[in-house]
Amino acid sequence: MISFDNTEIAFKSKSNQDLKRAFWLFKIIASPTFVKFGKLATNTALKISFPINRPVKATIFKQFCGGETIEECNAAIENLGKFNIGTILDYSVEGKTSDEDFDRTTDIIVSTIIRAKSDVHIPFAVFKVTGIARFDLLEKASDASYKLSEIEEKEIEVIKLRIDKIAKAAFESNVPLFIDAEETWIQDAIDTWTFEMMLKYNKERAIVYNTVQMYRHDRLQFLEKCLELAQQYEVHYGVKLVRGAYMEKERERAQKMGYPSPIQPDKTATDLDYNSALQLITENAKHFALCAGTHNEESSLLLTKLLEKNQISKDNPDFYFAQLLGMSDHISYNLSNAGFNVAKYVPFGPVKEVMPYLLRRADENTSVAGQTGRELSLIMKELKRRKI
Repeated sequence: MISFDNTEIAFKSKSNQDLKRAFWLFKIIASPTFVKFGKLATNTALKISFPINRPVKATIFKQFCGGETIEECNAAIENLGKFNIGTILDYSVEGKTSDEDFDRTTDIIVSTIIRAKSDVHIPFAVFKVTGIARFDLLEKASDASYKLSEIEEKEIEVIKLRIDKIAKAAFESNVPLFIDAEETWIQDAIDTWTFEMMLKYNKERAIVYNTVQMYRHDRLQFLEKCLELAQQYEVHYGVKLVRGAYMEKERERAQKMGYPSPIQPDKTATDLDYNSALQLITENAKHFALCAGTHNEESSLLLTKLLEKNQISKDNPDFYFAQLLGMSDHISYNLSNAGFNVAKYVPFGPVKEVMPYLLRRADENTSVAGQTGRELSLIMKELKRRKI
């Protein structure tokens, strides 16, 4: 049976210096007070144009990002590839609002697809719809009670054309494409448009993947509906399965606006639904393709067992595990060493513009119970092993 405690395999790609840098970084992230202060200081520095690129790039950026450009990510791609771990190039720039920026982002995403086409170490491409569209328009498109104006309808058509441009490039390059999940109040439009792309491009194999956040209490039912749609329309339904990334924001908005929270009552309920989703998908493997995006050891281990139980080979390209660069190497490297398909999300973009992503990673490591402690204990164990 696979073990996630083998630190020799987990950190084979890391030098002592890499491990020590990661140790101190996770040590800092473990302190909510320090993270809060760090966020405030960073945001202030950005507002007054204080030069923070060098210290950020040498620390948190180096841990969680591949580079500022696709070319700068080459070293990370090559390093992961040596251990049979794929790279998912994630252009992690947020907060843009102009059509010029959205068109530029669209072109950069297409560039990641072109790069993936010629590199066996890049099995997927990915993008967020909020990277190529105004948030307020996505809200309106997802609100069934809102009547779109003629101008808004034309603007939404432009968004859909950008999505189709990216999906078409993925189809023509034979590179599977993840469309990331976002806040519940814009997700309905994203779900609808993603399925429209599947109808167009997923007849032969899963090219377009929808991202399903299992911290939502309605997503298991949603996946059952996805199975029905896949059967009805004879498409391969691609799913990137995650727990979720907007919990506090979702609960606050629900409370403020007086509607029931879309979030599960607790982590146990999320874990149960995530594992049930793995079961549903593997039992219906001819209709689904899956990338299990998880840092959870129990779910990762369960999926290895479900693949065996449902006679799905470890190297079946329709079944992948994925983790973020700089986190949960004990899962990624041990799974890859055991012959499973594994990829790492490798964010890239200008330091200043990737800061919102990096600050979210710091928040995530602070708030997820046991995440930072687990990272620290494994690093300490490996440093001790090397010393001995």
